[in-house]
Amino acid sequence: MSSVEELRKALGGVHPLAANKVKDHLDPHTMAFVQNAPFAVMASSDEKGNCDASPKGGEPGFIRVLDDRTLLMPDFSGNRLFQSFENFESNAKAGFIFMIPGFDVTVRINGQVEPVDKSTIFDEPAVGDSPLFSKNAEIVQGLRIRIEEAYFHCPRSFEFADLWNTKRIRENKNRSITSLKR
Repeated sequence: MSSVEELRKALGGVHPLAANKVKDHLDPHTMAFVQNAPFAVMASSDEKGNCDASPKGGEPGFIRVLDDRTLLMPDFSGNRLFQSFENFESNAKAGFIFMIPGFDVTVRINGQVEPVDKSTIFDEPAVGDSPLFSKNAEIVQGLRIRIEEAYFHCPRSFEFADLWNTKRIRENKNRSITSLKR
């Protein structure tokens, strides 16, 4: 296939269930998912298209829902590479995949980001029961995310990977990175 349109046509068009799922805001279901997610992957790129994907984690709801079009994410002290934040200096776009252990669906959010001072993390009122962070927490700064797209993503990749297989998880707890086969 030489184009996206040719590929869609060959496969019968956009799947009917997917045709209307992308929204420019959080609906009650995507909002509840984000509020309960302890893990997300944040993707960014610089002006040249060099990409970075960074895992983010915390207590469920650590990425706070400010309203149906705005999220606030703390940046906890870590390796201090600041690759994503460096990307945002030239390209304010980011994509997120939110995950809840045991759920096969994910929520995807794309939008514009704005770095904010860490005091914003404590000052912005959130929707629902978002966790509050101690002023002593090692938060360096934060990101305000203006939502442009929000939607549930199908479970196929989790099903193919059998990601939440509890037997495999138990086995992997006793392994080290050096024991992985090449």
